[in-house]
Amino acid sequence: ARIILGTPSANFEVKKSGGKTVLVVTGYGHGVGMSQNGANQLAKNGYNYKEIIYHYYTGVEINVR
Repeated sequence: ARIILGTPSANFEVKKSGGKTVLVVTGYGHGVGMSQNGANQLAKNGYNYKEIIYHYYTGVEINVR
């Protein structure tokens, strides 16, 4: 939808305002995952990869072989 509508994110809301249809867009990308810029900043602040993943995704388990 974001490509067809030309929005920077798929995280948007459609509202009616003054007889017009308005898209209120939040963020960038598909809106369901990890922000690359945010993850990069967390890494620069000393977070490790597990802490970053747990920051963005709840209820996950990381198994390393």
